[in-house]
This record gives sequence, structure tokens and C-alpha cells, in this order.
Amino acid sequence: MSARAPYRDVLDKWQAHWPEWTVAEAFIPVAQRELARGWLALRGEWADAAWAGEDPTPGMAKLAWWQEELRGWARGAYRHPLGQLLQKQPAAWAALADALPQLAASRSVQGDLGSAVRGLESAALGLAEVAAALFGGVPAEPQDVAVTLLAERALRLPPSGVQGALGARGLLRLPPLADASRPERLHASLLRMRLQRRAAGREGARSRWRVLLASWRAARG
Repeated sequence: MSARAPYRDVLDKWQAHWPEWTVAEAFIPVAQRELARGWLALRGEWADAAWAGEDPTPGMAKLAWWQEELRGWARGAYRHPLGQLLQKQPAAWAALADALPQLAASRSVQGDLGSAVRGLESAALGLAEVAAALFGGVPAEPQDVAVTLLAERALRLPPSGVQGALGARGLLRLPPLADASRPERLHASLLRMRLQRRAAGREGARSRWRVLLASWRAARG
């Protein structure tokens, strides 16, 4: 029996937070499912570092570590277990590393949605280009990817910590990412459902049947 790959523990940790993904990933080709989980788990690591917790200092340090890690990936080296799954993929890891500070800077952003989106432009572009390299197709519109980042931010900050256009209710019209890869569209669909729950004063995943229907619609594009 082959040894369990260390990165699977990271995938399991992410899956514990997003149990509905076991339903959504049925619409992803089997050959891409592990890669999709790895990519979304990586995004989850950065989102937690940027926006979770009351003290931003540890998260800023983590994002700085990730910058160096991604630059290592660009050189063919890795330390984090996810590197075993993702590092060899032909993606612009170094360019994405340069954009990560925008995530930390967005933690305390206030004001209108347009300004917040512009503040995440480089990070969103980097994510869109890497996702296209991983799963094929053309990069999603950076503005749309930026809104998905703000959705992840809204879900990690306490309900009282982000209001108005940047709160859960203000982000309910999350773009469908019609031109994005299927994993991105499915992820955006799950984010939208979580925002709906948050806006209604509830948390966590929807029922499997609702997830199945929403995922089917997202997979169709």
C-alpha cells in the first residue's frame, strides 16, 4: 500500500470547512478533482491568513511566508505539502506571489464595492491566470474574481465586522464567472449560497439537494 501523500491532510482540512464540495465536484472531470481541491485549499489558506481571526499580525506573517513559498515554486522547490500537488503545474507562481499583499491590505477596507474591487485587481488577475493555467480556458475577468475574494472576506469576518456593499447581503449578486473554468464557477456558486445563509442569519452549508441544483447550473456556465 502506498504512503498517504502529506498534502491530503491539507485537502481534508479544507474539505471539513466546505463539505458541500463533495457534491459540487461531481461536475468536474475525475482527472481534475484532486487538482481542484488543492487549488481551492490553497486559496483557503490565503483567505484564512488575510481575513480570519481578530489579530491580523499572524496572518500577515503567513502571507509573507507564502510569498516566499510561491517564489520557490517558480524555481522548482517547495516546502508546503500542497507544493507536491501544485508546484509542477505550469503557472505564474512568482507573479501571484507579488500580488498576495493585496489580500492583507483588503482586511480593513471600507467604502464602496468598486473601490474594494480595484484594490484587489492584481491579486484577482494573478488568481485568474493561474486558474486558467491549471484547468484550461481563458482567465476569468479580474473584476469578477475580485468580487469572489470579497465574498470570502465577508464570510471570514464576523457579521458585524463588514457591512453595506462589502457585507454578505451586499455581495449576493456574486458574478457567475461565466467564462471561468468549471472549478471556479462551482466555487463561486458555493460562495453565493454561503452568503445567502449569512445574510439570513444562518451559517454553514445548504442541503445536498440545493447544492446539487446550484452546482448543476454553475457547471452549465
